Amino acid sequence: MNILQDWPEPIVRVQSLSNSGISKIPDRYVKPPLERPSINPFSVDGNIPIIDLEGLSGEDENFRANILNQVSVACREWGFFQVLKHGVSPQLMDRAREVWREFFHLPMEAKQLYANSPKTYEGYGSRLGVEKGAILDWSDYYFLHYLPCTLKDYNKWPALPVNCREVMDEYGKQVVELCGRLMKVLSINLGLPEDRLQNAFGGENIGACLRVNFYPKCPQPDVALGLSSHSDPGGLTLLLPDDHVTGLQVRKDDNWITVKPASHAFIVNIGDQIQVLSNAIYRSVEHRVTVNPVEERVSLAFFYNPKSDIPIAPIEELVSPTRPALYTPMTFDEYRLFMRMRGPRGKLQVESRKSHK
Repeated sequence: MNILQDWPEPIVRVQSLSNSGISKIPDRYVKPPLERPSINPFSVDGNIPIIDLEGLSGEDENFRANILNQVSVACREWGFFQVLKHGVSPQLMDRAREVWREFFHLPMEAKQLYANSPKTYEGYGSRLGVEKGAILDWSDYYFLHYLPCTLKDYNKWPALPVNCREVMDEYGKQVVELCGRLMKVLSINLGLPEDRLQNAFGGENIGACLRVNFYPKCPQPDVALGLSSHSDPGGLTLLLPDDHVTGLQVRKDDNWITVKPASHAFIVNIGDQIQVLSNAIYRSVEHRVTVNPVEERVSLAFFYNPKSDIPIAPIEELVSPTRPALYTPMTFDEYRLFMRMRGPRGKLQVESRKSHK
């Protein structure tokens, strides 16, 4: 992809700012008034749906149908849901989160060995987008590729903590298996053969990557965001949230709902590519992350994406004279260039893809 080789301004590690003991954050992290998090007295105190997947592959057809229906309602009405009894080891989930917490508490010189660039974003980073003078998010992160194998480079995975690579290899394997099961559920709920959505992604030849988010303590959480409002540009996202600090907020109608994570649950959300493939039957939803004045937060976002060079367009079985194709074809490589160049922009990415016939 034709993008910049380096950042437009010197990179500042947000964790270093937080650790310096400042009482006021630099202006470049202060959001415009309309984008700042605030307590809305009219907000709905709720949570995204929580779905127990145990029995999904069992012999009780009524039980299975109930699970399928819960997922269908969540995809159509929320774009977000949590899954329990999903098949990924709870101990592995805990260890994956903790090895990354350990990584972010390593000495700066150890982390700087993996400093990233906007060419691939792989490695240790502190900003999204290459727009000069942009208002930045209060977070650091680590981005790495898991699939395809041609992009998987262990040298770009941290050598410390000592078992990080081993833990993340097994974590990626189990989460990819879960994503494959969820893709079948989504496909069936669209009235398609169970492998139709997966085949539209490229079959077994798909992409998968991980973004580990580190949100340091922030002295002014009312004017900053850990991650600006956006919808995920990829296919399906499985988030392993922090087990003791909330922060993820999902837009529901005109309100921001703070997600309350269930123990050892994954937070699943629809990405823009599935919105396009489903012809907007399923919709990706804006979400953002708030920050905390006294607690740091770590989360792991695993992105399950289409093969990067396949044109993605509405599946033909979901297009009809009464529901024409809403989007023009575009590869995932072409699409994600938007976010890599400009950073999070709400739903602007996917809305810009709408067909104007």
